[in-house]
Amino acid sequence: MTDLTEFRSQVGKNFTSDWMQIDQDRVNAFADITIDHNFIHIDAERTKRETPFSGTIAHGFLSLSMLSYFGAQCLPVFPAGFVPVNYGFESVRFAAPVPVGTRIRGVFTFKSLEERKPGQFLLTFDVRVEIENSTRPALRAEWLSMMLAQA
Repeated sequence: MTDLTEFRSQVGKNFTSDWMQIDQDRVNAFADITIDHNFIHIDAERTKRETPFSGTIAHGFLSLSMLSYFGAQCLPVFPAGFVPVNYGFESVRFAAPVPVGTRIRGVFTFKSLEERKPGQFLLTFDVRVEIENSTRPALRAEWLSMMLAQA
């Protein structure tokens, strides 16, 4: 995409990333980075004994943090002369656990593009992180991004 008109024409469309494997090494690395070593993420045997899960599960925030990666795979490229900035979320819901060993992907609906002031646009995406072979998504969110004209 090179111009704003073409970019704006993508509003209302759906975009889907590739699948990504959630393995124990990735979950362990996330636990180390975030200092969240809850046993449900790192100890499969204890998780099986003490929870309804059949093994370790990914952190909800790991699934959420993958949105940038998934979006870079499938969302429209920003027009020349603009830079994206993460603005936050209107809502985030963790709907289902992600068992280690499964694959997830991002599904985005480009909901809106609103000019807030000259050279500054607010983008809204409805997002689901799907779990392969599951009817329930790992998460649902309304993700906000700013598109800023470069100086």
